[in-house]
Amino acid sequence: MLPFRSEIRNSPSKSTIKIYLSDESLDAKIKKHLEHFNEIEEIELTESIGQNRVGENITVFLKDDADISKMKKSIDSSLWWYFEEDMVD
Repeated sequence: MLPFRSEIRNSPSKSTIKIYLSDESLDAKIKKHLEHFNEIEEIELTESIGQNRVGENITVFLKDDADISKMKKSIDSSLWWYFEEDMVD
């Protein structure tokens, strides 16, 4: 099982990036890890609703001038680095 998956979610008000962790106990640590991105306006831990989902997800709200596709790639890359480092330690 992969340590996380992410997806861009479009909504009428604002597009977001949702991050689903396979280990929900890491939600707060990952939230803290993501706070170093200047393009992120807000990060929320929210309850997931839907079939085949984990109980919680991390919702990332970007600043208006941020490119959501580039940010998803940057976040994914940063998370892969985070989990690789975590597995080595």
